[in-house]
Amino acid sequence: MSPRLDALRAALQEHNLDGIMITAPENRRYLSGFTGSAGSLLITQDDAVLATDFRYTEQAAAQAPDFRVARIAASGWLPPLVKAMGVRRLGFESADVTVATHTAMVKSLVDGGNGVELIATTDLVEPQRAVKDADELALITRAVEISDRAYEQVAPTIQVGDTEQSVAWRLEMAMREGGAEALAFDIIVAAGPNGAMAHHRADDTPIQEGQPVVMDFGARYQGYNSDITRTICIGRPDETFRFVYDTVLGAQLTASATVEAQMTGEQADGLARSIIEKAGHGDKFGHSLGHGIGLAVHEDPRVGPRAGNTLLDGSVFTIEPGIYIPGWGGVRIEDIVVLENGRARTLTKAHKREDPR
Repeated sequence: MSPRLDALRAALQEHNLDGIMITAPENRRYLSGFTGSAGSLLITQDDAVLATDFRYTEQAAAQAPDFRVARIAASGWLPPLVKAMGVRRLGFESADVTVATHTAMVKSLVDGGNGVELIATTDLVEPQRAVKDADELALITRAVEISDRAYEQVAPTIQVGDTEQSVAWRLEMAMREGGAEALAFDIIVAAGPNGAMAHHRADDTPIQEGQPVVMDFGARYQGYNSDITRTICIGRPDETFRFVYDTVLGAQLTASATVEAQMTGEQADGLARSIIEKAGHGDKFGHSLGHGIGLAVHEDPRVGPRAGNTLLDGSVFTIEPGIYIPGWGGVRIEDIVVLENGRARTLTKAHKREDPR
């Protein structure tokens, strides 16, 4: 039996549900192992079905041994399947199902005459995913190693006059050649004033001497993601860079060294935020300290202001404080950590030198 299914079935019982329909791709993969792009899971206390079309039935049978595979058509498949499974109260993932899809589901079930009640659910699977098992941690670690190695290869080659896009392309090539199956997200390379925009998209802006350059990128390996940010300066930095960089680095290292299991995400965020506030830049740190990472780049646990969730051993998340000054640029430094025996172990190993050469 699958411990992941057992935990979900306990949640179904707690919420008085006969079954649940899982449609979110990350949850579908987490529970079943199926990596196809189309399909739904129907799970009850004594049955587990992976419903997919003819393109994926063979793949589903190979990848999801804990599920029986149901080949379905584009429409009309849901009522007979839930009837055969004896479902009267069917949960669905409200964060993934659109209004149009929900309307079509309701109509299909009404037309089918089953009397099935659809119940909106949230976070029945996601809290499970926040704590990684050994296999998941190994895959995340491999993804981190790929992005670390890419940075160590590319950073020393960056020169004044290189464009943001050229640096992003070299990072992508290095990660692909290093074993990444895909990018975790669109690479951010932000030179000079562009670095004041936390999610700037790399463009043809040339890197100039003495400017901060923020690079945020990650690799995907067997479905699991990494996420790393480094900030460098090619040439002589100004006094603002030295002060801001030292402040962000101090906040990042302090949070990594002092975060503990059983803290709330808000308490962890405060470890770094207090240092940046004392340096007079609290209003320039506008995002959360970090986020969980795994099958999705952003997932539980939350690590930021008003994040009341508890951080648990086995949680994997980023620690990425930043300072962003309009017209000048920004500094962000990001590592991935895992909580083990109550403390954080840093998975990211790439160096944090201001000048990468």
